[in-house]
Amino acid sequence: MSKGNSTKITDELYQYMLDHNPPLDSVQRGLVARTYASFPDVAGMQSAEEQGPLLAFLVRLTGARHIVEVGTFTGFSALSMAQALPADGRIIACDVSEEWTAYGKQAWEEAGVADRIELRIAPALETLRAMPAEPHIDMAYVDADKESQISYWEEIVPRLRPGGLIVTDNTLYHGTVLDESATGSAAGVRAFNDHVAADPRMDSVLLAISDGLTLSRKR
Repeated sequence: MSKGNSTKITDELYQYMLDHNPPLDSVQRGLVARTYASFPDVAGMQSAEEQGPLLAFLVRLTGARHIVEVGTFTGFSALSMAQALPADGRIIACDVSEEWTAYGKQAWEEAGVADRIELRIAPALETLRAMPAEPHIDMAYVDADKESQISYWEEIVPRLRPGGLIVTDNTLYHGTVLDESATGSAAGVRAFNDHVAADPRMDSVLLAISDGLTLSRKR
């Protein structure tokens, strides 16, 4: 087996990559800074900086107008996607924390995209199951509790339009997916990755972006 390019991503090379990607705007940059300052112990739950421009790129590439986000945290990913939506586009953002998402709501207002994001504070499965059953979702971003990922997948896929996209974060889970005796979140990600790879409804690729990012397109 050949793994191809073995470039090591040093801090300097990572910064070079960021310098050659679309830069974060002042609202995005401020939200990232406030997240790390206010929640230093859990700030790693925020999507990586390079994922903001990537998510915006995917929104534009797919022409998405109806997006579902499972796991919003302080709102960086929702902000990035909302800024790429057309004026009539909408995101349903699912989270259970009023405290974390308050930071997102402030940033969404500052960026002028609050009207494109409908925040639903409730268990995400409840929110997903309350949605219309027919295919209507253009794109979904899943970045929430890992032990429920298969359940989220099974609610989203039937509601995803043909050609629609699911983006799932943390699918390498710090390398713990290699541990056959993994428990908890790592075991959840392992099971999810196997489930996705075997799903005949979708075409999927797992990429070594940040902590692992899986892109899945409905056939």
